[in-house]
Formats: sequence, C-alpha cells, structure tokens
Amino acid sequence: MTAPAYVEALRQAIASPNDDGTVTIGVEDAVDLLASAPSSPVIDPDYASRPGYDRAFLGGSPLAMPVLKGAAAKDTVTFTGPNGKTDELRYHHFSVVMSKSRRFARLTAVNIDGGQSMEFDRANDAWSFDPRIDKKFQVGNALYAKNPFDRGHLVRRLDPVWGVSQVATFANGDTFHFTNCSPQHENFNRNPQVWAGIENYILDNADSNDLRVTVFTAPVLHTSDPKYQDIKVPLQFWKVVAFRRKNGSLASSAYLLSQEKLVADVVADEEFVFGAYKTFQVAVSKVATLASLNLNSLVQVDVLAGLDEAEALRPILALDDIRV
Repeated sequence: MTAPAYVEALRQAIASPNDDGTVTIGVEDAVDLLASAPSSPVIDPDYASRPGYDRAFLGGSPLAMPVLKGAAAKDTVTFTGPNGKTDELRYHHFSVVMSKSRRFARLTAVNIDGGQSMEFDRANDAWSFDPRIDKKFQVGNALYAKNPFDRGHLVRRLDPVWGVSQVATFANGDTFHFTNCSPQHENFNRNPQVWAGIENYILDNADSNDLRVTVFTAPVLHTSDPKYQDIKVPLQFWKVVAFRRKNGSLASSAYLLSQEKLVADVVADEEFVFGAYKTFQVAVSKVATLASLNLNSLVQVDVLAGLDEAEALRPILALDDIRV
C-alpha cells in the first residue's frame, strides 16, 4: 500500500470515534492495516491542520513558546500559515522555528505524554522538506553524504508519538522533516548516552503531573561554528525540560551537550578540539543566554535555582546524577 493510501485507510479507521475519543478497530482490520503499512515514515498531507506545540499541555497557566531575542529573533524563517504570518512550523505534538541564516532550527518545542506513548518500529529513514518554507532555508541530504554525520533528530522520533494511532503515525512521520534535524556525528547520535534518556528519566522520577513533560531543544548556533561543505556545523545542543509536580507547581531543568571533539575530527581544524563530548545539567539561565531566548518563566522554577554558577554546572555521567 502506498503512503497516501495508508493515510486514507487510517482516516477511515477513525471516522467513528468512541464518545471518549478513542477508536475501536476489529482485530482483522487492525492486522490488515498494520501489515499494509509503508516502509517509510507516513507524512500527513494536510499541513494546515497540524496543531503544533500545545501551550496548555501541562495544565495550570499556559506555558508559552520561548521567545527569541535580538539578532536571533530577526533571523527566523517566516511564512503565511492558516492564521497569517508566522515563524512557527506546527507539526503533530510539536513545533519548530527555523534560522534563516543557518538553515537549522533555533527552537523546537514538543509535548510528551508518557501515559499515552506508543511504540513505533523505525521504518526506513526517508527525510522530507517542509513545503511551507523555501528549500533554501532547509539543509537537505547533500550535507550527509559520505561522511560521519547523521541527520540527528532534534525532537526525538518517539517523543511526539502518542495518542490516537493516526495522530501518532503522523507525529512519527513529522519528525522526519529536514527542519527537525541537524548534523550530529554518528558516535554522538547513536551512542546511548544519558542525553537520549533525559526525558524518560524526568517522566519516571520527577513526580510529573499525569506523566506529561514539555521539552524545548535546539542546537546552539554560534557564529564561530566550523564549516563543512560551506555549512556551519553546530557544536553544542541544549535541552530544557518543563513539568509539573504532584502539587501542581511548575519545575524546569536544563542540559547542554557538546560534540566539539568529534566534529573537529571531521573538519580537521584543531582549533575546535576542546575535549570529549559530555552532558551537563546547567542553569536554565545559561541556556537562555546561549540560545538568545526569553525563558524567564522557567528560570524562576529551575531546580538548580539558588546555586552559584559553579554549583549549577553538573556533569551527568549517569541518569541518577540529574537533579529534579
């Protein structure tokens, strides 16, 4: 079955949802549908209907998208969406804001519902340009040919994959847009370091409300980043996690990871050899400065609030090192 046919089959399967919004599918129909699934990610053809990042997802006061400041704010790629001019590319359960000059994301925001998460086997990788913005603002496959760079997901593939099966399928496909990746050295991207498990650790250990967290992630786009094929390769990545405790209070934590040494081996520029890649828990305010973001609401509820700069730089060698 082709991807469009599979999409239509999914639409028909949920045409009559139950009163609570769930869907009941007969065993034989479900088996037939799964057996006919395409081997590549399924992309929802209706870009106008994607809801994007949900500000009200955590309950309580809405958590707005962080606002870019200064030159970073002027550098975003804008387009005309259903509600007018915007720089927010809305996908299923997440949103992306792109840099015009660097052609990578300056900001991603994803809602993760651990109580409704679904397991999706990874199909053959097939990355797509987002048709809402010009391809000249998206770095495509050419960068990743014959070198150790992977198309590294920014919003992790399974983070938005939850809820009704059709939406989960589309969310999985949406993570395979070039807007949601940046070059990550294969030893960085594929290594099972704690970076990849931070969201799950927060879900499991932070008393988060209804197993929900919101995660903001992006590369740090330094002007001094080294070039490869005339494209500046980000050396650092940041992540800010927000969640509510059982008492309803909002909390946040921030993380920073570097691939400087690995990238230096590729670009052969010893100036960028600063040591092995490591993950750190850092103050949210540090990420706000590095990424030119207004994160004031999350700075105030940082789990490291009150610590001085040295104390707030915490190397993460194992997940138990994370302070929540």
